[in-house]
Amino acid sequence: MKKLIIWVAIALLLSFASGGSIVLAGNPPSNYYVDETKLPFNALPGTTTDRYWGIHTGAGYRVEVPKNWNGALVLYCHGYRGTGLELTVSNPSIRQYLINNGFAWAASSYRTNSYDVKAGVMDTHALAKFFNGLVGKPKRTYIIGHSMGGHITGVAIEQYPKSFDGALPMCGVMGDNELFDYFLDYQVVAQWLTETNVGYPFPLDYTTVNVPQMKLELGGAAPGFPYTLSSDGVMLRTATKYFSGGERPLFNQAFTYSLYNANFLFGQGISYDTRSNLVPGIVNDNTDRVYQLDDDPALSAEEILLNAEVLRVAADPQGRHPSGLANIPSISGDIKIPVLSLHTVGDLFVPFLMEQIYAQRVAEKGKSDLLVQRIIRDIIHCGFTTAEQEVAFADLVNWVENGTKPAGDDVLTPSVVADPKYGCQFTPVRHQYLSPVIIWDDPLPWACTAP
Repeated sequence: MKKLIIWVAIALLLSFASGGSIVLAGNPPSNYYVDETKLPFNALPGTTTDRYWGIHTGAGYRVEVPKNWNGALVLYCHGYRGTGLELTVSNPSIRQYLINNGFAWAASSYRTNSYDVKAGVMDTHALAKFFNGLVGKPKRTYIIGHSMGGHITGVAIEQYPKSFDGALPMCGVMGDNELFDYFLDYQVVAQWLTETNVGYPFPLDYTTVNVPQMKLELGGAAPGFPYTLSSDGVMLRTATKYFSGGERPLFNQAFTYSLYNANFLFGQGISYDTRSNLVPGIVNDNTDRVYQLDDDPALSAEEILLNAEVLRVAADPQGRHPSGLANIPSISGDIKIPVLSLHTVGDLFVPFLMEQIYAQRVAEKGKSDLLVQRIIRDIIHCGFTTAEQEVAFADLVNWVENGTKPAGDDVLTPSVVADPKYGCQFTPVRHQYLSPVIIWDDPLPWACTAP
């Protein structure tokens, strides 16, 4: 069972990476469609439920209600789907737990694909209201989501604070626009190190012409980047560490793993600029970013030169909105309900930085008492076991229903995050992934059990 869970996590990561760069949605095509023959689904073995499916507000949906319904509803928000035209619904990863414990659940395909958080928020909220007439008004409503679905979760609870009682964003884009700034950071530092001058927006042949040459210069002896690194490659890895969340366990392993699949981070950051016409203006911004190439916080002469010469990109005023649902909706941190978030420490697709930004924003709003964050020791995006997600959800429900705030991890204190055992508290089993392509394992002896 454990191997199955890990392979599911791998499939999730590869689906994100293989789809190329994230594309934002602004003016969606009118020919999105739902294949209604794919909406029906069976009850889980050994369970008896009422199941509903169909199309609502232009989006496909699924709803499942156990016969012993406890009166609570869980809304599930799926992650990024790419740019295809077919709209599909995902069952929640903790479906078995929900049904076994009497929870009803509902999930929407959303009316669009691409990185369209607005559609996800609106269609998930609409599905919650639709559930009231279809099944009955729930006594409590929880919202959970993965990746972009975490972003949707974070926005929904701020836009509709009276509609939800608890939230569980997992591997979520909790720093909204900052994710796209992070993708830009990686590109421009790599370009500076390799003396690649392409300007902005990046050329259409960037990934086929410029990136292969950059990788040659960043790699060391065979097999080359990212397995072996030149001195410039080492500096890129270090720079990435600090603009993705700082010193933390498993980062070096994550850097190698995340980049082995095609161009991965090199493939991000080239399709959400003004060329795409999907948002009004540039959304990326690194005008205030200070980059470093080594572990010394004091800027060296080389780092001073880097920060003086690196390509700077400024967001257009109309490209970002501080509130509402326009473009890439912001998460302010002004939460009104208990929120428990999960993130893997080595995630470099939606980096650990997202949790730090969220914690800072929540603290600035004086709402830290409503936020618990848990870090899992893995290098895969959304690389949680099902059991880890179930425990988090159960603890969230206990918090909402009984007022018992669960334990969490400190994501803001550098010395805490840098501890080799960071993330052990909520990682009960060692995560590992073995394949003919790459071998990853939490280092031996396992940091969580070593003296």
